[in-house]
Parts: sequence; structure tokens; C-alpha cells
Amino acid sequence: MDLGLEGKHALITGASRGIGEAIARRLADEGCRLTLAARSADGLAALRDELAVARGVRVNDIAIDLTEEGAPARLAEEAGPVDILINNAGAIPPGRLHEIGGAEWRAVWDLKLFGYIDLTRAVYPAMAASGGGAIVNICGASGERPKANYICGATANAALMAFTQALGGDSMNDGIRVVALNPGPTETEHLVRLTRNSAAEKLGDPERWRELWAPLPDGRTATVDEIADTAAFLASPRSSYISGTVVTVDGGYCNRGSLM
Repeated sequence: MDLGLEGKHALITGASRGIGEAIARRLADEGCRLTLAARSADGLAALRDELAVARGVRVNDIAIDLTEEGAPARLAEEAGPVDILINNAGAIPPGRLHEIGGAEWRAVWDLKLFGYIDLTRAVYPAMAASGGGAIVNICGASGERPKANYICGATANAALMAFTQALGGDSMNDGIRVVALNPGPTETEHLVRLTRNSAAEKLGDPERWRELWAPLPDGRTATVDEIADTAAFLASPRSSYISGTVVTVDGGYCNRGSLM
């Protein structure tokens, strides 16, 4: 299916690895011009060079820490007008209420929650002035099914879902669609590392890490490519009447009666 994204300019945060990297590859396949942002300059440069050669698209990379004062506005200015914004930067550690200090709580929200909001605020006016576009917020299924041992992340994701729904209910007036994508457990390097650590503790052998995923739908997590395919569709004109909506990709995990 042609998604109609040829020549569109997409800004992707958290683009140097995991879901962000997979989305960058998918949008490059569709012929998008890319601006990739992340903290890791080396990771971005390697991906930039690969995509420019292998996919033949224009790729700009910007190494930036979006928690720094004024960074979202600087990123928006340096990227220039965009047709697509993929908010993806930030990972929040697990932990119960008193296992995460107040300073850490605020630090991770500065990136995953306020980073999304501030960059959207920075990009929105130019996007509206140019005739519209699409904003896809990569949140997390924990916002739908919060658990006490991931309270900081679940609360941030729930807030981002509400942000998406509130803004996306009104943004079509400016020709802009705002949607949220909630990945369930997804096979990233980060999750594999955490699962290997858990397998070492629970099973006595880190190499048995996949056994811990057996309770998941189909006995596996989502792949980054499955998340990227959904993000590309939501960002495309094929989704022209979708706004203010939260799309969950979790194999039905959140709707199971009992969770791992």
C-alpha cells in the first residue's frame, strides 16, 4: 500500500535506537525526508549515513538533550517546518511510589512528558501555517493498564494519552491530526536487557529470558517493525480522519484478565 508519504518531512525524536530507529527506517522506505534527533550523536550519524545511502533520502541529524532549557524550541527551529512529528524520546524506569525519588521522577518526566508537550507546542504553529500535518505520540500501554511497580511511567503515559485526546479533538480545525500509539511490551535492546536480568534472578540463567515472555499473547512481544508500521500508517494520509485517538499495539495484552 502506498501511504502517500513521498517527499514529506518527518521529525523523529529518540531516533538513534529501538522504536525511533525503526520508525525512521520505515518512513525512509516511504520516501520521507528525515530529521532525526536524540542525545547520541554517534548513533544518529551512523543511522543518517546508512539511510541516506541505502534509501536515497535526505537525512539531517541533530544531537540534542530535550530536557535542557529551551531545547524543544531550538530543535523545532533547526529542523524547520515539518509535515510529521514523531514524539518518541524518553524511557522511564520501573519502581513503586517510594522507590523513585522526587528528583528522578521530575527528570524523566522532563523528557517523556514535558518533552512531548513542549516540542508539540514548538512545532504546531508552523505546521498549522503550512496547511497541516500529523503528530504521533509514542506513549505506552501502561497508561491504559497502570501497575504499581511502574507508577511513574504509567502516570506519564496516561497524561500523554489525555494530552493527545484533548489536542487531537480540536487540532483538525488547523488541518493537524494528533494521535497516540501505545506499544505493549516490545522487543527492544532495553527490554531484552531487563528481561535477561530478570531471568538471571528468577530462573538462574539469563539465556532463558524468552521464557518470561510465555504469558504474553502468542508467547512474544511486539517487534519494533510492527510498531513502526503502525506509526507510519497513522502519520500518513491513509489515516486522514483519525485524530484524538489512542491506538494500542499489544496483541490484546491490556485486555487480558491477568497480566504478567
